[in-house]
Amino acid sequence: MATRREILNELTAAAMECYDEVEARQVAEMIVTTKGGITRNALIVEPTQELNIEGLDIIKEQLKSWRPVQYILGSADFMDMSLEVDESVLIPRPETEELVMWVAENAPTGATILDACTGSGCIAIALARTIRDSHIHAFDLYDNAIAVAKRNAMRHAPQVNIIKGDALADFSVLFNERFDAVVSNPPYIPHSDSALMRPNVTDYEPHEALFVDDSNPLIFYRAIAQTSRKILKDNGLLYFEIYESLSNEMCAMLRSEGYTDIILREDFRGKPRMICAKASSIVR
Repeated sequence: MATRREILNELTAAAMECYDEVEARQVAEMIVTTKGGITRNALIVEPTQELNIEGLDIIKEQLKSWRPVQYILGSADFMDMSLEVDESVLIPRPETEELVMWVAENAPTGATILDACTGSGCIAIALARTIRDSHIHAFDLYDNAIAVAKRNAMRHAPQVNIIKGDALADFSVLFNERFDAVVSNPPYIPHSDSALMRPNVTDYEPHEALFVDDSNPLIFYRAIAQTSRKILKDNGLLYFEIYESLSNEMCAMLRSEGYTDIILREDFRGKPRMICAKASSIVR
């Protein structure tokens, strides 16, 4: 039987066919610790201990073909949770954690919040765990994504209400209440930009959750903004994760839809990736 170090080196070598050495080592460590059921500290301190990882050869081939490590493991870390993920949902990313924290900063105790295009449910579930006595609702169009989100909610925040809904339709008819906030990380990458992206994203993550037509890149943002004005409370807040190259267009669109007090916020990389706006004049 191979040792922990030997398996780590094998996986690193496989991952280096796609990633640089640092990232490949990180990916390999994630697999060894998760599949091997050990901590990173145990891997470092006792590298010569024997270890068996079932399906190791298959995992190495998946790494060589750019399959994301989160899909290989079936889980992704988000805030303080391990969430189930598969190819029907996007892999949660650190900048989305920043969006969640921004929403939570401004939310009152007992806030009622809607997460549109929920995917894995990461935003809705994290908000439910962060905001005291909150009432969190979420929707997605795709049945497979809804199933993943519901399993994640059952594990981490069973009070979250997850239903089927279409962000491009009038989703206000799905709810009988008004919301303190609506938050969304919808599809926003123009199809033409897919050529600039790595295969671990373009070959595996769901295109319907990533891409929009180049001729109408704000289609989801505008639709969600329009419907949200029907269900937000007076002075309710609308939050989006956005594409950095569309920040000016987003500000203009939100102003045209009657939103005020628009704030752009940069992520940890210094890029404008989040926006908040106030629905100060509600349309019913």
